[in-house]
Amino acid sequence: MSADDVIGFYERHAKTWAGDRSRMRLLFEKAWLDRFAAPIPAGATILDLGCGFGKPMAAYLIGRGFDICGVDSSSSMIGMAKANFPEREWIVADMRTLDLGRRFAGIMAWDSFFHLNHEDQQRMFPVFAAHAAANAPLLFTSGPRHGEAIGQLFGEPLYHASLAPDEYRALLAAHGFAVVDARMEDPDCDRHSVWLARRNEDR
Repeated sequence: MSADDVIGFYERHAKTWAGDRSRMRLLFEKAWLDRFAAPIPAGATILDLGCGFGKPMAAYLIGRGFDICGVDSSSSMIGMAKANFPEREWIVADMRTLDLGRRFAGIMAWDSFFHLNHEDQQRMFPVFAAHAAANAPLLFTSGPRHGEAIGQLFGEPLYHASLAPDEYRALLAAHGFAVVDARMEDPDCDRHSVWLARRNEDR
């Protein structure tokens, strides 16, 4: 199992994942989402990388009055997102090679970025920077320490990786982001390791 197998995994299990995610304790991510959304102007567009089927993360932000541009490598996930929210923009694309030619008021990569291998995670920071407007917040999840892990979901292995926290801090700084907060294995967020940063105004 490698990072390259993740796209096929979610394509095969899109409907099962959507059903299971819908039955989870909803929005344990809410506190982080609220902090992420706080500086974003009302009605502005947020780029959701690894958006899945649009629930519950994008749905919550749409409910708060924001627009969403969702990107996912799984055409099945994007198909469900379009069915759930046909008035929003949903794009089948690989985040690693994304080049939309525009900037967004906020970017999030929740439970998606951490499926990339170490080199691809490093290469994502120019992608974040290229799509972030001045002052745009960036929200993503990682692992708590440098390494790789193979989990199990729906009877199949599923790849995860993380850089060291100090490397994330260095990459963020090098690409024009200031860390607002970072909590490894946050007990109030289902043990997720969460990063909230903000694009520097002068970039």
